[in-house]
Amino acid sequence: MKIVSGLRAEVEAWDSLNRQARDLTELAKLNDESLRAELETEIAKLEGEAEKRSFAAMLSGPFDHDDAILAIHAGAGGTDSQDWAEMLQRMYLRWCESRGFSAEIIDTTPGEEAGIKSATIAVGGQYAFGFLRSEKGVHRLVRLSPFDAAHRRHTSFALVEVLPQVSMDEADVEINPADVKIDVFRSSGAGGQNVQKNATAVRLTHIPTGIVVTCQNERSQTQNREFAMRILRARLVELKRAEKEEERAVLRGEYTKAEWGSQIRSYVLHPYQMVKDHRADFQVGNAQSVLDGDLDAFMEDYLKRGDAQRNSQIAKRRFD
Repeated sequence: MKIVSGLRAEVEAWDSLNRQARDLTELAKLNDESLRAELETEIAKLEGEAEKRSFAAMLSGPFDHDDAILAIHAGAGGTDSQDWAEMLQRMYLRWCESRGFSAEIIDTTPGEEAGIKSATIAVGGQYAFGFLRSEKGVHRLVRLSPFDAAHRRHTSFALVEVLPQVSMDEADVEINPADVKIDVFRSSGAGGQNVQKNATAVRLTHIPTGIVVTCQNERSQTQNREFAMRILRARLVELKRAEKEEERAVLRGEYTKAEWGSQIRSYVLHPYQMVKDHRADFQVGNAQSVLDGDLDAFMEDYLKRGDAQRNSQIAKRRFD
């Protein structure tokens, strides 16, 4: 019913755009100069809405319609990288707010001096994973360090992971309860007296793969365990997908190991301001706007390139 409801809303939206286009066409045929200003305004609105709908139509992956789990991990750079991880957390929370998505921090590990070592955020909204999957990878920051007494320029790194919040019927993985070790402990974060007093935080360890998941945001141990299982399921789905990609790469005669060292995007705050996506040489000059959550241009460019590549591959196969 959830899938049917989503499809019905999408079809109705396109039908509405089609009706508006027909109505505007009929009005334009009247050649009434008094209607010109109103028609131009309505046409501009219609074009903007059609562009947004066309953008969403590119989200056709198997999990693009799902909610997302966003994880941020501080990398090389010491205290600066932990501060950078917190800046990224703020950036994504602002982006979620601007799109009307829900965002809940379900686990966080604070840094020793500043920032965070890691954070896990549950993002809910239509096509949340489809939009956010463009953010997966290493993000680099170049700036004058506020933690350096000499105020020298530092480079910091943080890793962003994006996983789909797949439901039980969608996930093509089975979790044997005997393979999961469950530990409970007291929460270390804010959340009220009950959170601090009782052992509500949950840590799950998947023994066959060694994947460890923690959740300590909720007041109830049962809720934390349920959400931790959802994250574990998402990580196992991602692991299975990665294994398939590696198999395909080996069959093609190439193998690319996923590791640190190749950032997808650089955020430069000194000596000039620029945010550059290295996957397509796409860049903007207003770095502060991006850090305030203005990410749509980067996401749109990523999706358009992926759509163009898919169309090119389809055409090549047909030609062959």
